[in-house]
Amino acid sequence: MLGRVAPAAAQVTAVVNLQQNRNMATLKSISIRLKSVKNIQKITQSMKMVSAAKYTRAERELKAARPYGEGAVQFYERAEVTPPEDENKQLYIAMTSDRGLCGAVHTGVSKVIRTRLSEPGAENIKVICVGDKSRAILQRLYGKHIICVANEIGRLPPTFTDAAKIASAILSSGYEFGYGKIVYNKFKSVVSYEQSNLPLFSQKSVQSAPKLATYDSLDSEVIQSYMEFSLASMLFYALKEGACSEQSARMTAMDNASKNAGEMIDKLTLTFNRTRQAVITRELIEIISGAAALD
Repeated sequence: MLGRVAPAAAQVTAVVNLQQNRNMATLKSISIRLKSVKNIQKITQSMKMVSAAKYTRAERELKAARPYGEGAVQFYERAEVTPPEDENKQLYIAMTSDRGLCGAVHTGVSKVIRTRLSEPGAENIKVICVGDKSRAILQRLYGKHIICVANEIGRLPPTFTDAAKIASAILSSGYEFGYGKIVYNKFKSVVSYEQSNLPLFSQKSVQSAPKLATYDSLDSEVIQSYMEFSLASMLFYALKEGACSEQSARMTAMDNASKNAGEMIDKLTLTFNRTRQAVITRELIEIISGAAALD
């Protein structure tokens, strides 16, 4: 009789131990995940503070950079420069950076160019990517359109020297275009920005402008020098606008990530406490049941 009961008791003990091990594993996994989410929240909060400080500086520097881009655009508008009708070659410059975790800042710029490349007649369009983010988005489907990529953008505040280097690379690329656009993010407020563009024209288009005579003493050499300077000026302005939009978007993204991490921490804490309470309750029931069986 005792021999038949002993194996059954051993099986019950094994089942109880297995249930306890499963519960301990669940508690341990929840505890590890809770600790991981807390660490992520600390990182996102730190990144939010850093982005807030960088955003303040970027907004201050943007005010000083706006006359560069607006002045260059006003020259083309007042001279009534238009693209040449017999020139189909176009150039698009995607102004992004190398850094992520800032929402859809880089995706928006790349989407504008990607939409244009998917339209008919895009075989005459070439793209210059400023920043690795635009290159990563466009290279898979439209890699044949990319002729140049500028790296190390976004780690430090952009300067006019950076814009001059990009302009020099564009002019020395050997691609003769008739018309083009600089696609960038235009800063509107802390929580909003929009994709905008600045026009690019060839020297032939400027020389044939109907109201170019408004500006005195403009020969071909002066026009070429001014176009090189205006290209660097517009690139500098676009870099500043993009940097300010990027920092504000990263600040908002990290704030949302911190809030989401806080909600996840509350849910995991509640789940951990409930699971622990269930384990304690089950153990108490087993102890009481065992004591009652002995009586």
